[in-house]
Amino acid sequence: MTSRKAVVVILLCAIFTFTSASEITYDGSSLMIDGERKVILSGSIHYPRSTAQMWPSLIHKAKEGGLNAIETYVFWNAHEPSYRQYDFSGNLDLVRFIKTIQDQELYAILRIGPYVCAEWNYGGFPVWLHNMPNITLRTNNEVFKNEMQNFTTLIVNMMKDEKLFASQGGPIILAQIENEYGNIMWEYGEEGKAYVKWCAELAQSYSINIPWIMCQQDDAPEPMINTCNGFYCDQFTPNRNNSPKMWTENWSGWYKGWGDPSPHRPAEDLAFAVARFFQYGGSLTNYYMYHGGTNFGHTSGGPYITTSYDYDAPLDEYGNLNQPKWGHLKELHEVLISVEKTLLNGERIDTDYGNMMSASVYSYQGKSVCFLGNANTSDAFTVEFENTNYTVPAWSVTILPDCFTEAYNTAKVNSQTSIMVKKPNGADNAEEPSNLKWVWKNEDIEEIKNGIVTGSDLTTNTLLDQKAVTNDTSDYLWYMTSIVVDEKDSLVGKTVTLQVHTSGHILHAFFNSKHIGSKLAQNGHYDFVLEEDVPLNVGTNQLVLLSATVGLPNYGANFDKTPNGILGPVKLIDPGTNNTKDISSNQWIYKVGLQGQILEFYSPQKLNESEWSYEELPTNKMFVWYKTTFENPVGDDPVVVDLLGLGKGEAWVNGKSIGRYWPSYVSGKDGCASACYFNQSYKAENCKTGCGEPSMQWYHIPREFLNSDDNVLVLFEEVGGTPSLVNIGTITVGKVCANVFEGSTLKLSCQGGKVFSEIKFANFGETEGSCGSFRQGRCGSTNSLSVIEQACLGKESCSIPVTETVLGPTGCHSNIYRLAVEAVC
Repeated sequence: MTSRKAVVVILLCAIFTFTSASEITYDGSSLMIDGERKVILSGSIHYPRSTAQMWPSLIHKAKEGGLNAIETYVFWNAHEPSYRQYDFSGNLDLVRFIKTIQDQELYAILRIGPYVCAEWNYGGFPVWLHNMPNITLRTNNEVFKNEMQNFTTLIVNMMKDEKLFASQGGPIILAQIENEYGNIMWEYGEEGKAYVKWCAELAQSYSINIPWIMCQQDDAPEPMINTCNGFYCDQFTPNRNNSPKMWTENWSGWYKGWGDPSPHRPAEDLAFAVARFFQYGGSLTNYYMYHGGTNFGHTSGGPYITTSYDYDAPLDEYGNLNQPKWGHLKELHEVLISVEKTLLNGERIDTDYGNMMSASVYSYQGKSVCFLGNANTSDAFTVEFENTNYTVPAWSVTILPDCFTEAYNTAKVNSQTSIMVKKPNGADNAEEPSNLKWVWKNEDIEEIKNGIVTGSDLTTNTLLDQKAVTNDTSDYLWYMTSIVVDEKDSLVGKTVTLQVHTSGHILHAFFNSKHIGSKLAQNGHYDFVLEEDVPLNVGTNQLVLLSATVGLPNYGANFDKTPNGILGPVKLIDPGTNNTKDISSNQWIYKVGLQGQILEFYSPQKLNESEWSYEELPTNKMFVWYKTTFENPVGDDPVVVDLLGLGKGEAWVNGKSIGRYWPSYVSGKDGCASACYFNQSYKAENCKTGCGEPSMQWYHIPREFLNSDDNVLVLFEEVGGTPSLVNIGTITVGKVCANVFEGSTLKLSCQGGKVFSEIKFANFGETEGSCGSFRQGRCGSTNSLSVIEQACLGKESCSIPVTETVLGPTGCHSNIYRLAVEAVC
């Protein structure tokens, strides 16, 4: 039995303009807002992974999907990229984001951290932290704690000044300090425990009068509330009886790495996890992610995490409804909110039927709500409950809001499935793309290859970690040295092997002004050796090495100490005699970044100042900048650019980076199943698509980045490719399918003002096959097609009651009738 002794967090009477302060309390059952227990259905939307123009639409779609709260991390390195130099502009305007949530009358959950993980570069820490003397991150270290306190205080005061905490009349009902520290605390020993205690004391010192949470922290000090992260949290128990059961990261899918196929989490399994959580006493769940978005610039971490952070979330990378996941969860949310009072105030009685089948009954003030949960992965289970038989499919939960009527089953999807299509940008959005006209310019590396460097950043007699030199201002760092050989040297005149040990991700090597080889890390092993044969001449030989990163580590104990860059040894080896010349202690000259980055070749203000060539376009050439212009696609569908044919690099539109691209990195051919089954405990490798295809082909261009007329696309090509296949397009709903149970109401919709132009299939009765290959089974109504055509053709959306009265007769008797539809937008 759950304790009902409330822990009072605040008691405020102050009234602010237009809104009043809220009293936030909690006990072992739930959060309470002004004394009323609340089911909190939240979704993660990270403000830097979209744009300010997108925020109202994303948050509105979340609200339409049944959420009542939005959660976000706060990204320290985005806001303080350089020491005490802050940026809260554009899509980093945290205050504007929280106020946008407030405008939609939703709650907000602010996970300050300020370590975030989040597959974000360096876990959200500014790299300049790493370079501070005597610092150790995420432990009881005074240098780190001073910096963490400075930034956390900045954020808290910013929210206070804008009156955004619930205690001031704002939307923020929960705040988080640290993040998933319990997973790695063992590495820091007693100093780690002291650090957790300090974090809790720091949080309480701010007196913001709302609860603070610590996720994945079993020993969270009182009054911190410890919470669960994972694919399933139904078996999670808080560390104190007076703390509610809360799920801060309900993983709606998974992230993708370069070289990986696309992971998917079935809607049925995600709904099952949520329903089980509430069946067993849960009160708050937060989908991580509800909208994943895009890793613009070089914000993706990992390393080797893609620019897309789609996460198979209910809203896709571009902000479209990911159907059926969005719709299936919307129905679940509506049911949970409808039983909120009974669920959170009622006494629970559980019954175990064996074979992974259980029932939970919540009763309060003469009302009851029942959950029938079947965690068996293969067998349906029929249970007699309240004198009625209910058959619960395998791996599903049935919810009976009145303990009699089945309102929802997690395995029965009654929402449409949207098949998204990419339409090339051209005249009237034609099927054939318009030809882009390209100009180009070489990245000027001749001076660097010859070892003559003006304005170099540093000269030392040792090899330095890349983070220490670049401070994360660029993915690229040049290491340059001279090798002087006299006639008496045993290696003179020989072809020797250059051996470079690196902890970088990609290495390009030049010897005496010639490119001699490149190599990249494979299969997650970010330490490798490049070996190339070079002719060693009498006199001065120039060795130039370019180390490139693809995101810095973001997770794990001491992740910040992971070496990066060329740390050596660097050797010249005579293969005949094994005589070795170690040049690791040579004088090394360092140069950060590309010349084109320094001169801002991508900037609209600088484009006309550079000499771009209109001559024959080079292809499969390293270190080339390409530029073209394109028209703004008509309509309001999301805009993308297809970069198939290019190798690896970065792309800018009108001076704004849309992220790293790498379409030449193709995923392995194995690991993708022919069908995706939901009735099993989910793992990221369970359900993948796109094997043998580029990890990313299409890259998001937010409409906020676009001009009303001509737009400029600039690409930096690092490894070689061709821009001739590049085209601009839009993403929209192309085809809609549904296979809906009798008794439901089917709602179908296109998007972007498009309407249904054709109903390719409709059958009410028994249908075989799947979307794209539906066929009538044993029986079906002859009226189905005409009813659907009349309801939907020429309309952007339509609604159809799935009943025999509307769609029948079927001409046969069946226990389960379904309506199957395939329509074209």
